[in-house]
Amino acid sequence: MAKLVRVAVGVIVNADGKILIAKRPLSAHQGGLWEFPGGKVDAGETIERALVRELYEELAIDVLASQPLIQIRHHYPDKSVLLDVHKITQFLGTPIGNEGQPIQWVDAKELNKFAFPAANRPIISAINLPEKYAITGAYLDNVDFMVRLNRVLAMDLRIVQFRVADFCVNTHKSLLDEAIQAVNQSNGRLVINSSLTDFNLLTHSLPDKKLGLHLNHHHAAAINARPVGQEVLFGISCHNAEEITHAQNIGADYLLLSPVLPTDSHPSAKLLGWESFSALAELANIPVYALGGVGEEHIKTAQSCGAQGVAGISAWW
Repeated sequence: MAKLVRVAVGVIVNADGKILIAKRPLSAHQGGLWEFPGGKVDAGETIERALVRELYEELAIDVLASQPLIQIRHHYPDKSVLLDVHKITQFLGTPIGNEGQPIQWVDAKELNKFAFPAANRPIISAINLPEKYAITGAYLDNVDFMVRLNRVLAMDLRIVQFRVADFCVNTHKSLLDEAIQAVNQSNGRLVINSSLTDFNLLTHSLPDKKLGLHLNHHHAAAINARPVGQEVLFGISCHNAEEITHAQNIGADYLLLSPVLPTDSHPSAKLLGWESFSALAELANIPVYALGGVGEEHIKTAQSCGAQGVAGISAWW
């Protein structure tokens, strides 16, 4: 069995919501790139204790509180590396480069402008994704849709998936225009659930709108490379290990993994349950949302099972 090397990584957030990054020494592997502070977990040491020790040594701060953010695995012939990333929500002291390393506070949305090791990209995605993900559901007409959408946005949900039955750019253009305006005004992010063909038609007609793309597992299976630029938030719905592997191979930024618990919409569906969800989430090196019969009351449970948070229709729609 390959040796497992566990690395504690801290995403340190200050009172202004900015993130602390540090530059790797030029003499180190991937030297000169920026990174999130941390280091190896010693034998018998908990992740929390390792974070306290490493961040005191590197930055001269005392960690008071942290919470899981994401785990990222890399497998090599002789060892496996687990980056166990936690968000540091409370600390004492003013961070300094205690080992001579440059440090900088950066707005979360600006992190992509810095040169990081490739393995850090999922961490940046996790930092910028919320723990609640809303999906639009059934509606009576356009007026009813907007009433429901504005209610969702008033609950401070920052990401909404525009999902309507038989989506067609021409048919749903006026509704989508209203939805885009409402979400943009709330400083949220709108992700379109559609085929790649429809999404390309849509973005061609709306070139200045920052829309994300979400593919179901059927549409995802039909492609073998990331279909959109890195600036486009790209997600995929998954239900098993094979779909998770494929989604990562084609460059998804996040996954929706379902169904976790019973739902009225799919009463006969085979459920994952939290144990199987956790095992599948462990395969993903990108943020994963739990979907199916979950709501705000399940966020902590989902995160303890390796999730970014929860996604849902009926929970908010």
